[in-house]
Amino acid sequence: MIKAKQKPFEEIVHSLERYGRILNVGCGGCTSICLAGGQKEVDLLNDELETFFKQTACAKTFSAYTVERACNMKFLTELDMVVKDFDAVISMACSAGVQLIAEKFPSKPVFPVLNTIAVGVDRSLGVYEERCRVCGDCVIGYTGGICPISRCAKNLFNGPCGGAGQGGCEVNREVPCAWIQIYDRLREQDRLDDILEIKPVMQWQDQVQRSVVQEKYL
Repeated sequence: MIKAKQKPFEEIVHSLERYGRILNVGCGGCTSICLAGGQKEVDLLNDELETFFKQTACAKTFSAYTVERACNMKFLTELDMVVKDFDAVISMACSAGVQLIAEKFPSKPVFPVLNTIAVGVDRSLGVYEERCRVCGDCVIGYTGGICPISRCAKNLFNGPCGGAGQGGCEVNREVPCAWIQIYDRLREQDRLDDILEIKPVMQWQDQVQRSVVQEKYL
């Protein structure tokens, strides 16, 4: 699931200097689940912003609204009668959700409150680890379910570099070497032949805008 983290407070404040009435739109999807952009986080940020601007004698009002999913246009229609009353919108959705809100309301300035970090897994409450860079050409079937793009510091496709040692990455010995983990996983599965197959250099598909079409639903 998408993981996100709030931008520095100073950056958020700076983006709002020119506006008086501000709507904070949260998302009930991914950013809510990773505790970054649900209704609770929207209310907390609004309280913090209101307190800050009162101390600086700037007259600003903040309102809150959380949609079920900000990345789907049908869930944004409920904002039609809300957004018109505000000078600007901030959003605690992921980057995709913020872009869709900006597309729907092109006459309103829309600012992201979060940095969209990664697609990842939950380790514990509030602790997440990146597991996917959304490269568009998944190879984990031959690497034992371990992604060399998100978990190798050099994004290597064909085995570890010369800097790996004692199971650790040369960038940071506290971080396990992804390719040593891949080797161990494939050995456990009796699939070491897979590691001998040379894979071509990744042809990144994210150089242009991509669309995903699930054809069975057309």
